[in-house]
Amino acid sequence: MYQDGDFARWRRHPWHGLEAVPEGADEGIVQAYIEMLPSDTVKYELDKNSGFLMVDRPQRTSATPPALYGFVPKTYCAEEVAKRCDQATVADGDPLDICVYSERLINRADIILNARVVGGIQMIDGGEADDKIIAVLDGDNIWGGVTDIADLPAIKTERLQHYFSTYKLIPGKTVDVRVDCVYGREEALKVIAAARADYNNHFGHLFAEESSAA
Repeated sequence: MYQDGDFARWRRHPWHGLEAVPEGADEGIVQAYIEMLPSDTVKYELDKNSGFLMVDRPQRTSATPPALYGFVPKTYCAEEVAKRCDQATVADGDPLDICVYSERLINRADIILNARVVGGIQMIDGGEADDKIIAVLDGDNIWGGVTDIADLPAIKTERLQHYFSTYKLIPGKTVDVRVDCVYGREEALKVIAAARADYNNHFGHLFAEESSAA
């Protein structure tokens, strides 16, 4: 029988109610909330107010994400993330995106998983830093031993670069996206740390107020 405190009475907000790093996790392991699957032809995104997954837009092209796609909870891309990008002075103001490779089919989104960080792509979208962390499912039988971007087949990263350079294409409209810079695990961990610092700088006071009120 469940006792008080054994489970959350209400569902936690995926962005604000979950942790970036699972309790007791090894270095380089983060928690990821998954919004999209490689089979999705519709762009799903978390509704920031309600915490529910919503339809953002149908994809105009036939491209689908090459990996599981979501974000790291309690991260935010603002001043500290922008400092790590020489070609941008601002960031996109969203949680830090993450792409996770899994050998086994995962056929539903709106889930959380533990991911091992291996690298990232420094995406610049309309002049804004919009980094994409690259990771593998922790414990995966094929990819679980990968520790850095160099351990992944190059085509895996190339497909992500192609997807993010084309998924916003609209006929007759110029899209200003750059995805040329790929970095390894060490820089990816620094980007995550910067995004966690940005989150604390922008949202930490809200939770401190809640704690003091309780």
